[in-house]
Amino acid sequence: MYGEGCFGGEPFFVANEDGVEEDDGYLVSYVHDEKKGESRFIVMDAKSPELEILAEVKLPRRVPYGFHGLFV
Repeated sequence: MYGEGCFGGEPFFVANEDGVEEDDGYLVSYVHDEKKGESRFIVMDAKSPELEILAEVKLPRRVPYGFHGLFV
């Protein structure tokens, strides 16, 4: 789902403040690319059947597997 050689953490749902439907919001997650050695924070559209990526931020350090967004 995240691409070849990429592995993600547990996604976290963030509701849209003005949303009225159950899936009106975003899924956010950390993704690590094993080949490049890079970590990214991604924001996906929760209503999109393919979970379209809306934003992607390259992180300066590797995020360990099992890290949860709730700890930030």
